[in-house]
Amino acid sequence: MTARVAIYYAPLPNDPLTAASAAWLGRDPITNAPVPQPDVPDINAITAEPRRYGFHATLKPPLRLTGGWRPLMSAVRAMAAYIAPFDLPQLAVADLRGFLALRETAPCPPLQALADACVEQLDSFRQPPTDDELASRRRANLSAEQEAMLVRWGYPYVFESWFFHMTLTRRLSDAEKSVILPAAEAWFAPALAQPRRVEDICLFTQAAPGASFTLAERIRLRG
Repeated sequence: MTARVAIYYAPLPNDPLTAASAAWLGRDPITNAPVPQPDVPDINAITAEPRRYGFHATLKPPLRLTGGWRPLMSAVRAMAAYIAPFDLPQLAVADLRGFLALRETAPCPPLQALADACVEQLDSFRQPPTDDELASRRRANLSAEQEAMLVRWGYPYVFESWFFHMTLTRRLSDAEKSVILPAAEAWFAPALAQPRRVEDICLFTQAAPGASFTLAERIRLRG
């Protein structure tokens, strides 16, 4: 199989962040339709990579599925039945190693616990990474801990190495950042001023390599 599934956090449909992010990235991840972008220099190019993945924060990284879609759905529902909804700290536009992303402004233990649960409890549905995938990850000069996570979980940034982020751009030059950062802060300010709750887990799917990820299911937290 070349199709992949990812477990994401994405804002609720009625959250103003949903519309704001679809416009910023230029694609609606539900319909896969293009969305007009704001008048920001080179925005189509600088958002090309995050556009393909859809606006999200990764909980369980994209995986090639083993065991079937219905068993995965059952496992996600069973896990979600024991996890209670929780408030998300206020988000802010941040410079994250050269690219822009929305990040939480305060620690959120329930968020870390949710990501940990998704990685651990859904791992039986993950096909092992290929040698090429492992080699690609190792080009990031992983620490010993990250290497161990890559070998065990197929991804180096899990558990203690995981960090919440909702990517907005590719890596930017300093000149680009001086323009794009204030534009992103202004664009997202109205949406980020609103409180938000994490109420569900989103399953995104990618039909084939290079295809865009689209939202397939939302599973409510019922703990």
